[in-house]
Amino acid sequence: MGLPCHICGGEIHYNEPSDYLHPLSFVIDEIKPVSRWKEFGYESARAAAEDWNNLAPANYICNQRKSNKVGEIRIKKPLVNKIDGDW
Repeated sequence: MGLPCHICGGEIHYNEPSDYLHPLSFVIDEIKPVSRWKEFGYESARAAAEDWNNLAPANYICNQRKSNKVGEIRIKKPLVNKIDGDW
C-alpha cells in the first residue's frame, strides 16, 4: 500500500521480513485489538480480525509497543538514526 505507520507516522520498510530483526518492517495492526473483541461488539475474534475498517499498516516495533491498547497512541520514531536490522 505504501502508507506510513499509523502509530508513529514514520516510513515502513515494506520490502523487509516482518520480524524483530527488522523493526521498521510492515505488519498489520488491529486498531481495536482482536484480543478484546467482546469489548467492541464483534461476534468473534475472527470477525474483529477480518474487519477491514479495523486494520491499518504499522511498523513491527510500533505494533509491539502498542500491544493491545486502544485510542490515540502516538509513539515517537524509535530508531531515528539506525538502519533497519542493524542493531
